[in-house]
Amino acid sequence: MQLRSLEGCRLVIGKYPPFSYNAYGGGGEATLLPNQKNKLLHINFSSKTFSIPPLTSKTTKFLSFPLPPGFKIEMSMEQLKGTINMNSGEVLLKFESYFLFSIGSMLKFPKLIIKTLLTSGKVKGKLHEGEGHVLQNNGKIKLVGISIIPKTGNKILDTFLGLPNEALAELRCEIK
Repeated sequence: MQLRSLEGCRLVIGKYPPFSYNAYGGGGEATLLPNQKNKLLHINFSSKTFSIPPLTSKTTKFLSFPLPPGFKIEMSMEQLKGTINMNSGEVLLKFESYFLFSIGSMLKFPKLIIKTLLTSGKVKGKLHEGEGHVLQNNGKIKLVGISIIPKTGNKILDTFLGLPNEALAELRCEIK
């Protein structure tokens, strides 16, 4: 089974306006651990082979404008595993990742640690809420998750993002 990320994704941190993100081309293949009970599939993606396209001026817009040249947020997935209910189309995935923000080759910031449950259902935090879509017959799905991003220890980044702060991810994917 394979997950492929699509365009039309969004990321929101704190009270900032959302980033629109074209994640097309990312993804990876899952190891399947079928459970005969209620057609529940357990899936696990390898962090070594799973790819997530970086947020750059080519893939990301903020306030309808591309990110400035040289701004880059690279994402490194550490864990993505969970279940797909083949009867209902509901998906629940535990996602752990870190984001590395840099400006050119000179300025690099500490990791932003992201831990969330991505779901095809509804999520609601103190600042954000979102609603996913269950797995469709064509393999399309929208996953949503809320995470509290902890402080990084970098005073500039922590102050700028108001860390710790809540973040919302909306990911459009295809699972086949």
